Amino acid sequence: QVQLVESGGGLVQAGASLRLSCAASGLTFHTYTMGWFRQAPGKERAFVASISVSGGTAYSTDSTKGRFTISRDNAKKTVYLQMNSLKPEDTAVYYCGAALLTTTQYMYWGQGTQVTVSS
Repeated sequence: QVQLVESGGGLVQAGASLRLSCAASGLTFHTYTMGWFRQAPGKERAFVASISVSGGTAYSTDSTKGRFTISRDNAKKTVYLQMNSLKPEDTAVYYCGAALLTTTQYMYWGQGTQVTVSS
């Protein structure tokens, strides 16, 4: 049974930092592209960042470039999202997802972790 469990969310003030973690089990972690998505109230789930199976390639959105960094530790089967200089518009539920190899179809999702940034 595949499980992705996010942690690290919370309530912070604008300008603060948070590091989200997503621990995976039940899958061959190093064969999955991992991604972070977020869903703000009243909006659809949106892509935030992804990282290749080896960790050598990462992608992120323009709105988070320079502030958010995705990384992974294949030995620990964990993907991270370091979020710096947080803004109120970053408030959302953050989800991690897993896509097999180099596909962009995410097969597995975590339950999400809430990030709230106050102004």
